[in-house]
Amino acid sequence: MNYADFQFLTFDHKADGVVLVTLNRPEVMNATNARLHWELTKIWAVLNDDPKVRVIVVTGAGDRAFSAGGDLAWISQTVGNAEMVAGTLKEAGDIVFNMLACEKPIVSAINGVAVGAGLAVALMADISIMAEEAKITDGHVRLGVSAGDHAVILWPLLCGMAKAKYYLMTAEFVDGKEAERIGLVSLSVPRAQLLDKALAVAAKLGTGSQPAIRYTKRSLNNWMRMSQPAFDASLALEMLCFMGEDVKEGVAAIKEKREPRFPSAR
Repeated sequence: MNYADFQFLTFDHKADGVVLVTLNRPEVMNATNARLHWELTKIWAVLNDDPKVRVIVVTGAGDRAFSAGGDLAWISQTVGNAEMVAGTLKEAGDIVFNMLACEKPIVSAINGVAVGAGLAVALMADISIMAEEAKITDGHVRLGVSAGDHAVILWPLLCGMAKAKYYLMTAEFVDGKEAERIGLVSLSVPRAQLLDKALAVAAKLGTGSQPAIRYTKRSLNNWMRMSQPAFDASLALEMLCFMGEDVKEGVAAIKEKREPRFPSAR
């Protein structure tokens, strides 16, 4: 693949080997449909193989969202569909491990709400910078599925098991200031300063010792690679939930903007 093959990602090549990658579905708050989800598995190898790229900055189009999670139409099609569930299981794993395998540092500029697969990209970045006004939630349990994607291997490392269990089991939102306080993101800044700060950090990485920075990333990522059994289990259990009844109510509740009434809790 090359850059022209991507429909929902845009690219802005800047000085010092920095490329700004933007999730670009602003009309739906950059929600991931089937195509964008697939593109998020492929882009890291393209960037890794581009000799002109030293650092990747990823953000969302518009002011409202980094990514509002899975597109509800796509999720609705996935529910109860074993073939689509199997495909989503593979792609969710590919997003995480292809980001780990990308030797070049990734900086996320979390400009607005980030949920689901979008949140996985935001937090799997090597350095995450979040607008103070932005809010994030893993959100899986609100949908009626267990926490999968990145969360089980990453959140306990970032913010500790107690906070990870609290936020992953309640699906409460966390704003930028609190996310930085508990260690869930690297930095938080006012939204007006966000992209400038992310690009400044990226420029520092782009002008640093490339082998030193890349090998540091590679070494640190082994903490997450050691957790692959836990990741595989969490992802399989999440997909199992897509074959149940609660997720149907979760999708309906989100569409109707109300609290869910899960069959398993009646």
